[in-house]
Amino acid sequence: MAPAFRLTKRKDASPWPRMSSTFWAVILLTSLLLINCGQLAAGTCEIVMLDRDSSQPRRTIARQTARCACKKGQIAGTTRAMPACVDASIVRTKQWCEMVPCLEDEGCDLLINKSGWTCTQPGGRVKTTTAL
Repeated sequence: MAPAFRLTKRKDASPWPRMSSTFWAVILLTSLLLINCGQLAAGTCEIVMLDRDSSQPRRTIARQTARCACKKGQIAGTTRAMPACVDASIVRTKQWCEMVPCLEDEGCDLLINKSGWTCTQPGGRVKTTTAL
């Protein structure tokens, strides 16, 4: 006669399935990676959208959206034609050229109404940027 299987609750039984410690370590590390995957390091930026419109002759309108994780006292701006965290006082006072937005060989000039800046290349080509 076969032994009868009893459905009684044992005090030493665990409701969790028995898995190796390696399995649980992998699960923990995977969940931590998924949680922190979308975060930027402090003081860094990344471009999340770039749109170019060349419908007008001799003129290209480019719009970009950046995501930044700036430190205290900083705000998203532009340095060397790339998104970067800059001192918030530069944006507050609209002294755009202080954040060095142009490339090394370009000259920076403020627009008359301080709504943006121009970067002039040695060959005479001018890139105008307005802040939103």
